[in-house]
Amino acid sequence: MVAKRIIPCLDVKDGMTVKGVHFEQLATIGDPVLLGERYAAEGADELVYLDISATNEGRSTFTGIVRRIAERINIPFTVGGGISSVDDAARLLDAGADKISLNTAIVNAPSLIDRIASKYGSQFVVAAIDAKIIDGVWRVVTHGGKRLTDKELFSWAKEVRSRGAGEILFTSMDNDGTRRGYPCRTMAALSEMLDIPVIASGGAGSVQDVIDVLTEGKADAALIASLFHYGEISVRELKEKLKQAGIEVALNYAENIPER
Repeated sequence: MVAKRIIPCLDVKDGMTVKGVHFEQLATIGDPVLLGERYAAEGADELVYLDISATNEGRSTFTGIVRRIAERINIPFTVGGGISSVDDAARLLDAGADKISLNTAIVNAPSLIDRIASKYGSQFVVAAIDAKIIDGVWRVVTHGGKRLTDKELFSWAKEVRSRGAGEILFTSMDNDGTRRGYPCRTMAALSEMLDIPVIASGGAGSVQDVIDVLTEGKADAALIASLFHYGEISVRELKEKLKQAGIEVALNYAENIPER
């Protein structure tokens, strides 16, 4: 049985980790590299860093952070935000990122997936899909949920898979930051439809929420922010509880864990 992954998510704005609700009302959490070090020591399987400001100047600054992460963290990490070309992806991969996450840019130009996957391989490409329910249909949105597109979740997921995405990161914008749990039925349907890993994002407020999305939701991994950022539970504690619930996870924590 393939172990389920626990992936802390660090949204980065102006060089600091932040957290909000629906990408708004942002509170500063701390240094992204130091937090990443702690999560890695606690047993995180991977990390995801998202540059949520994503301006040209911000992306340049973010490249420096990626180099610091690569120098100090020994687990795989994905970076995203403002990647709109093969050159953008190349810069971040060259700086040490293990994968890149694509969202708005591939909605605007889907062939970007083909170009990056053909150059670097599908294993480097994570298609991030943000969606919300509108009139009973899961519609894809961009710009932190503010812009509605003409794409429907399931058909878009099939397309990004066919173009070469190696993983899908699905965020429910209706659940993001609310701590009310993940949309497990939708997650299960997405996971059953695809032959690539699906990462669940948006809504974890308790251990039970994570258990539910990894079992009922059939997600391959859970992306988590608030639970870890606010010190409600450590990665190690969460994994031990998942293990007790019969979920296969890797208990790969370090002996010495840095202070917060």
